[in-house]
Amino acid sequence: MTDPLETLRTSIKVLVESKKYAALRDILSTINAADIASLFEDEIPEEMIPLLFRLLPKELAADTFVEMEPNTQELLIKGFSDSELKEVIDELYVDDAVDLVEEMPANVVKRILMTADVEKRQLINTILKYPEDSAGSIMTTEYVELRPQMTVEEAIKHIRRSGINKETINTCYVSSKERKLIGVVTIKDLILADGDEVMQEIMEDNIISVNTLEDQEQVAQQFTKYDLIAMPVVDGEGRLVGIVTVDDVLDVMQEEVTEDIEKMAAIVPADKPYLKLSTFELWKSRIPWLLLLMISATFTGMIITSFEDALSKYVILTAYIPMLMDTGGNSGSQASVTVIRGISLGDVEFSDLLKVIWKEARVAICIGITLALCNFAKLMLFDHLTMQVALVVCLTLVVTIFCAKLVGCTLPLFAFKIGFDPAVMASPFITTIVDAVSLLVYFQFASTLLGL
Repeated sequence: MTDPLETLRTSIKVLVESKKYAALRDILSTINAADIASLFEDEIPEEMIPLLFRLLPKELAADTFVEMEPNTQELLIKGFSDSELKEVIDELYVDDAVDLVEEMPANVVKRILMTADVEKRQLINTILKYPEDSAGSIMTTEYVELRPQMTVEEAIKHIRRSGINKETINTCYVSSKERKLIGVVTIKDLILADGDEVMQEIMEDNIISVNTLEDQEQVAQQFTKYDLIAMPVVDGEGRLVGIVTVDDVLDVMQEEVTEDIEKMAAIVPADKPYLKLSTFELWKSRIPWLLLLMISATFTGMIITSFEDALSKYVILTAYIPMLMDTGGNSGSQASVTVIRGISLGDVEFSDLLKVIWKEARVAICIGITLALCNFAKLMLFDHLTMQVALVVCLTLVVTIFCAKLVGCTLPLFAFKIGFDPAVMASPFITTIVDAVSLLVYFQFASTLLGL
């Protein structure tokens, strides 16, 4: 089946090449902003993007601009006149304008702020003052605010007058004269209520809100827990200063998951898509951890060297070192990933340390015994090892898995307790520790059972 979007891409490329701009305008005005942004960045020559962008209706142009990658946005801004830039900035919601300012170089930021109107510039500067990755840094100040004594009829009129410039009107917020948040009311509540009822009678006063300084990952967890589409943000005195909307939370969740995956793979997180990263940037993000892990892995080499005489007597022991190290590393990774995911979802806290250890210890014993029995049968039936050597390998396997599970489940919790990102303690770091432990256990069993 032909992909409709792919057909559109082909048609637009043909129209661009034949310079049929009127037809292009008609087609582009029917396409979603995210698809237009993707089209511009993947299919259209860079020099044609400013021209095609100018064909878009004003609101669609602003929505498309938000969906573009920072380098494409910068390209467009450099080609805009001051009046064109002002039109785009005026159409952006405050949180999107803040995101734009954070991504642009200083000279571009200066131009953006100069063309923005005074009120928007003040709002942008206010949000920029909040710590990075806090609720305040991702909130918008464009929301509908109602008063407790307003009737339903008055509230609806107020929404009609001011709602056009708000990011959402589905949920409205009731505040006092001092702007203290006292309740929330939905459009559904207003439509179904009698016109003379007042806000304080129909509003929900059991409010779920966040502080401006709360971490954005915690905000995302609240959205997931309570199935919200918007959440009010209050300052230290309980005054309503903004809202966080679900579209921003989805971006946060994607960023956090990507960052955790990169850290778990021993990569310094990058703020660009993979295909936009240069070879040097990829090298720079990967080499620090690889150097550290390479240096730490020398300890395993030292351990093997110290038992060189023992290995010379039982050379067959060397053949099972990779299996023991790999199994230990994989076991530790399973435990660490499970615990890290639990921490990120708020299911596991440091106070659960003993529960986690007890659970993983039992799992480790079950897994260790199962793998050891299977391995013992293989060693005896297919490898034709002596009973003593097979016992050395299998006992080491059980102890290695047990140690790996304990290391894998405890390190992320300790990292979380002292303020580090638990993802740092994932696969590569744990694997290095477990490798050393497995070798020490292996040679200890070999020395005891084989009399080395």
